[in-house]
Amino acid sequence: MSQSEGDLDELQRRIEGILLGGDREYTRAEVAERSGVPLERATALWRALGFATADDDAAVFTEGDVRALRTVNELIQSGLIEPSVAISSARMIGQHMSRLAESQVLMLRDVVGANPELADERQLGRLVEHLTPDLEQLQDFVWRRHLAAYSVRRLVSAGEQIEERRQVVGFADMVGFTSLTRRSTEAELVAVVDRFDALAAEVVADHHGRIVKMLGDEVMFVADSPADGAEIALDLLERADAAQGMPPLRAGLALGRVLNRFGDIYGSVVNIASRLTSIARPGSVLVDRELAGELADADGYTLRHRRPVSVRGYARLRSSSLRRAGDEKPSHADSAQRLAADLLGLAGDDPEEPHIPLEPDDESDDESDDERPRRHRRKRR
Repeated sequence: MSQSEGDLDELQRRIEGILLGGDREYTRAEVAERSGVPLERATALWRALGFATADDDAAVFTEGDVRALRTVNELIQSGLIEPSVAISSARMIGQHMSRLAESQVLMLRDVVGANPELADERQLGRLVEHLTPDLEQLQDFVWRRHLAAYSVRRLVSAGEQIEERRQVVGFADMVGFTSLTRRSTEAELVAVVDRFDALAAEVVADHHGRIVKMLGDEVMFVADSPADGAEIALDLLERADAAQGMPPLRAGLALGRVLNRFGDIYGSVVNIASRLTSIARPGSVLVDRELAGELADADGYTLRHRRPVSVRGYARLRSSSLRRAGDEKPSHADSAQRLAADLLGLAGDDPEEPHIPLEPDDESDDESDDERPRRHRRKRR
């Protein structure tokens, strides 16, 4: 082993000692025995947290692992947490903490790169030792703050089904991001994504929503009220349009029952909001029929009903274009479409036009969106 490799191993052990609070000294069987947790459950929790399965005779566990397993086991034995819920919770915590840790290490790497003197073994060890308590304290405070905010809204409704709720689900994405990646440098892309992340976080928080996840060039969010959901989408598009160097955004919103599970959300409302985003024009917000009905009498908005379209999963998806009051002047594309419909004798986007129910598409999801309209036209001949 070369001197550099030896130095690296020594630095690894030192940093691990700082972060893990002790040396790796226990095998899987030993840590399970010391914590009082059955070996099978301890292994399942370890995997759920996202860590690689260790060999039976590998001493990779610390006293911190013993304390953590003991705490989980006490919660299970007290009846506060079901074993299956403990595994699911561990999986969720592991996924979020893994992303957080990676981002912090990359940030620290940039700091070391800008200050080469910190690359020294002792200096780097001191830096990690100094930063860790501050980061831990900050993360604990943010967690407690969010916990307090959700406690007020949720715990008072302990008698209700709090996992399944009626919410606005929204997506907003950057238009043309794929082509932007081909013509931009890595630094330019990082700057655009950072601006988008910051904008999304600020706007969603300002209007009492919650970011479910960031998906690269797209943000997924929820709001408890129709007005908050509408304001988030419209404000995002307006501020992106005013920002220098930011691609235009488009958004889709849907209202209905969603299943909240470990920070993520599920349900047909999520699928509908995603489909609406995919067919929205740059700079526009599309909403589903349910949300349009809630916003129809709200001050400050105008809704323009659009013709049903066929998208993946739904044969005829009906939507409305949402604008602020006073911004309802149709675009050139809208005017051209309406003129073509009039000339062909087709029904326009008349608010009185009979509603066409939203129905799941019986066709396979593997079929592309472009292929479905042609198939439906052949069937009507």
